[in-house]
Amino acid sequence: MLKPSGKPEGAARRADREDEEAGRHEEELDPRIQEELEQLNQASEEINRLELQLDEARSSYRRILSDSARRLKAQSSQLGACTERARPYYEARRLAKEAQQETQKAALRYERAVSMHAAAREMVHVAEQGLLADKNTMDPTWQEMLNHATAKVNEAEEERLHSEHEHQRVTQLCQDAEARVLTLQKALKKVILKSKPYFELKAQFNHILEEHKAEVVQLEKQVTAVKTRYSVALRNLEQISEQIHAQRGRSAPCDGRSSPVGAEAEVKGASANSGSSSSAGATDCLSVVNLLTIASDLENCDSVEHLEDLSDSGSVLGPQWDQERKETPEGFVKRHQRSVSL
Repeated sequence: MLKPSGKPEGAARRADREDEEAGRHEEELDPRIQEELEQLNQASEEINRLELQLDEARSSYRRILSDSARRLKAQSSQLGACTERARPYYEARRLAKEAQQETQKAALRYERAVSMHAAAREMVHVAEQGLLADKNTMDPTWQEMLNHATAKVNEAEEERLHSEHEHQRVTQLCQDAEARVLTLQKALKKVILKSKPYFELKAQFNHILEEHKAEVVQLEKQVTAVKTRYSVALRNLEQISEQIHAQRGRSAPCDGRSSPVGAEAEVKGASANSGSSSSAGATDCLSVVNLLTIASDLENCDSVEHLEDLSDSGSVLGPQWDQERKETPEGFVKRHQRSVSL
């Protein structure tokens, strides 16, 4: 008997496995995934490198800070109370320097506002000339340009006035700070000269600390930027993965894959077997019905009661019949029924 189910099932499993491996291979070879993985690897390596540099820069900054505090304390104890007495002078110098820087910034803002005001006035002049040239037509374009230029002039005028007041304010502060410096310099001349080594050393340490602080800040910005790039690459990978799963979900229900070799034979064999079994079942049913009919007929028609009075019955059927004749008719019928059921 044929066994068509073994090899086709193995072939189907192999085909499914090959399809899965092919899909996995396509997913591995997706250029977007490779690109994002490269971005992740590069960002990870750069993060590690920058964090090491950042740790070193912070350690260096803390080391210089502690060293400067220790050396300045030793210098102050060596010079005595003159450092505290001369401190207001150096503080006034620091404030005067900051006021000077603010004055320079205010001067630049004022110059920019004056330039914008002049450009806006020039635009108004051009728009007025255009309207005067087209006096009879009154072109709306020139009117719109004039309105826009007039608004710009008003804005530039406000900015110029504000910048002018700000420049005057910070200039006055700078002058006051410089005057205080001169006053303290005259009053604390001897103390300033005596404490000069301490404040010079302090200025040197401040300069070094500012450089290290700027380096730390720069490294922190770089680390933040690289971590942002890493997060973007990771988010892109998640989106690509979701897109691949969505495509698989859409393609799975409508995947019209052909049946493997031997599947049709299985179907045909199964249908043939089912047909033969059904026909055999029908034949068996008919046989059972016929046998039951024969059994009932034997019960009704093979009764031997009407043969008791016949004298030649024994000669006709033989001695076995005579022996069975002495038995009950029910046993005779039961024997017929057993033979029929067998």
